[in-house]
Amino acid sequence: HEWNVDFPHLMLRAKAINFKKGDTKFRDNIITSTDMIGKVASLPGINTLVNVGNKTAPIRAMLDKTLGIHKDAKLPPYTSKPARKTHGALIFDPQKAADKAIENQAANATVHERVTLFTTCYCNYNEPSIADSVIKVFEHNGVGVDLAAREHCCGMPKLELGDLKTVEKLMEKNIPALYETVKAGNVIVAAVPSCVLMFKQELPLMFPENEQVQAVAKAFFDPFEYLHKLHKEGRLNLDFKHSLGNVSYHVACHQRVQNIGPKTKLVLELIQDTMVKNIERCSGHDGTYGVKSETLEFANKIARPIVKQIEQQAPDHYGSDCPVAGRHIENNLKNKAKDSQDAIHPLDLLCLAYGI
Repeated sequence: HEWNVDFPHLMLRAKAINFKKGDTKFRDNIITSTDMIGKVASLPGINTLVNVGNKTAPIRAMLDKTLGIHKDAKLPPYTSKPARKTHGALIFDPQKAADKAIENQAANATVHERVTLFTTCYCNYNEPSIADSVIKVFEHNGVGVDLAAREHCCGMPKLELGDLKTVEKLMEKNIPALYETVKAGNVIVAAVPSCVLMFKQELPLMFPENEQVQAVAKAFFDPFEYLHKLHKEGRLNLDFKHSLGNVSYHVACHQRVQNIGPKTKLVLELIQDTMVKNIERCSGHDGTYGVKSETLEFANKIARPIVKQIEQQAPDHYGSDCPVAGRHIENNLKNKAKDSQDAIHPLDLLCLAYGI
């Protein structure tokens, strides 16, 4: 644009003004509190009630009328075994990290890197299998995995709501714990592009004077961006046991704006007899747009070109780096044909190819 207008951030400023005025629905405050919902909904027993309720027509009709959650929007299931609970042994310990560094130095080790996995609300509470896959893939490639001592929502849902004060509070909770791991030499990965974008670009823009925010941003990688780096250095394990055939791959919007290139496609095509076709369109879900009563139909309409491309390509597998986008595409495919296959996250596809 001749005026060089940053339109997305212009809209975020408008949302922040509206939020400050109090022009925000109660529902939107609730559904953007993803870590709070996750903590409650993943409690043993509670998760069963939530999951059953999400599939019960009278309850969904009530949510539609009272909260404005569309009765036909498929809501994600909640596990009673969050990823951070399952992998509690991986929580970062500064003393152990220091001892390990001394051991590596004594052994004259040339490669002793570790990554910190920011599990994300979704992969922690809704699909912990994706977090499992991150750990499996990195360990299979000789890279150790840690979890930060504390983790809260990255703040992207609240940023898109315009709630900047909560974004700052979440930053103040997350950054010190992540920075501790960066000081020890770790890089950081997350399996949801929105979370990567938040730490890589949004928080540094909001807090340019915060040195810890800037250090964390420099250390943050998309998982496939880092795996591709390993490959370029000749260190990626290429001993794949299975091919994936034809893969329809949806490139998430929040990954595209990171300008890292088609790293997922490049890594997956290292697998023998595997061809990946990129689909670069918005899925329409947008985190909350695909569940609201007033916007679900629009979200489904936006997804139609993607659905059409997948139907035409008839792939062996399809999926998206954004697990929410993948499920939204899946739901739209199943609305047309109930027996259509499920979306598979690219990290799960990599596990399948490795046979792990």
